[in-house]
Amino acid sequence: MPRVLVVDDQADVRTMISIVLRIHRFEIVEADSAASALKLFEDTSFDLAIVDIFLQGTNGSDLIAAMRARVPGLPVVAISGMTALDFLSEAPELSDVICLQKPFRPPDLMCAIETAMGPARPQGGAVAGAAL
Repeated sequence: MPRVLVVDDQADVRTMISIVLRIHRFEIVEADSAASALKLFEDTSFDLAIVDIFLQGTNGSDLIAAMRARVPGLPVVAISGMTALDFLSEAPELSDVICLQKPFRPPDLMCAIETAMGPARPQGGAVAGAAL
């Protein structure tokens, strides 16, 4: 079962992402800040990270860079409701981060995860539902 770190300072967003991923047989660990995410990242291994780019007091791209410094090539899905996220491609170490604009629907999330993780990702069923 792939383990995913979900980092977002909005509890409702973390909850909705976690519900969708649990249905698809992922193990979920949630963090509400970059500091708690880094602590979890030091203590546990993850197969994927889903990171909000605009966390309170922190730039999510800095968090992604810090995680990638420890685990190069970590699959990452960056999410944000504030911007198109195109700036991530300007940093070479973040150029392969998959970007997803909020609000998104569960199938969009699963497509982004499959793209980030590549062909090694186990296939799950489709989930219909409201936008996250």
